[in-house]
Amino acid sequence: MTGDPVTTIVYVSNAGSAEISVLRLEDDGALKPVQTVDTAGAVMPLTTGPGHRHLYASLRSEPYSVACYEIDSGTGELTEQARVRLPDNMAYLSTDRHGRFLFAASYSGSVVSVNPIGPDGIAGSEPSVVLATPPHAHSVVVDPSNRYLFAASLGGDVLLQYLFDQVTGVPILNVPPRVPTLPGGGPRHLVFHPDGRWVYVVNELDGTVGGYEFDTGTGCLTPIGTYSATPGGCAEPWAAEVRLTPDGRYLYVSERRSSTLAGFRVAADTGALEPLGHTATETCPRGFDIDPSGRYLLAAGQESDALTVHAIDPDTGALTTCGRQELGRDPNWVEIVELR
Repeated sequence: MTGDPVTTIVYVSNAGSAEISVLRLEDDGALKPVQTVDTAGAVMPLTTGPGHRHLYASLRSEPYSVACYEIDSGTGELTEQARVRLPDNMAYLSTDRHGRFLFAASYSGSVVSVNPIGPDGIAGSEPSVVLATPPHAHSVVVDPSNRYLFAASLGGDVLLQYLFDQVTGVPILNVPPRVPTLPGGGPRHLVFHPDGRWVYVVNELDGTVGGYEFDTGTGCLTPIGTYSATPGGCAEPWAAEVRLTPDGRYLYVSERRSSTLAGFRVAADTGALEPLGHTATETCPRGFDIDPSGRYLLAAGQESDALTVHAIDPDTGALTTCGRQELGRDPNWVEIVELR
């Protein structure tokens, strides 16, 4: 209901200290520590299911598994429900739009997997399917309609296109099954525009972001442009994350070598990107997220062990630093949710 109190919670995985930091984001951008959760393993990618009742954390030290947590609806605190083995060392997690399936992508194993999720929010111990991919699968994301699935293969320089069976959880390759990216680009993570018309992919190795038109009828992508996210003088790009503001007006990319965030304005009619410049942030910003209000961008420094809060100017997309929080060692993933 409109007017219900909203609590904004930030989850940050710290692989080096094997813990998840739980923080509350205040209306003025300040961060308040809520909880530190011991994961007893190298925790990295995080994702939440629909309604933000459950959080899933990939543990990338053996035994490779996913920790399933229940989220307290008032405080955002985590309570572990189960720990389930995964088929491989998973670099990315996401769920389908109904919270019935957990997707995972393995960089080292070159596979994507699908595990059913029970009514209690716990991932099933047996995957619905494990699919081989070209080298180094780095992300897997379902479209807004929940009918199509996409995976980025960093080593294969391709995006894989699947039809997604919402009953069985089994993806089937679409026609065509692959969309090539620029040679040597290294597609890493992808994100859908809020209106569902476009998809953006950050290319790790050449420091670019690729834009694609999404056909909602066929589930296929068509390239519309490639844009540099690397500041001048950065000879060896190492891009990491890509995120859009909730209104779809601005897109940001993190570049680890230069420790910067690249900003872009998204053209409302074509999806093309207009560069807005670069903003210095934490050292080696592997992970960042934008809060659901679209007012703040929070970037974690993998080498600085801290989280910086950047205010987003709604008129220009410019970033202004407005806060900082010390974290555990090797923070690498940021997930922000609103609880009502």
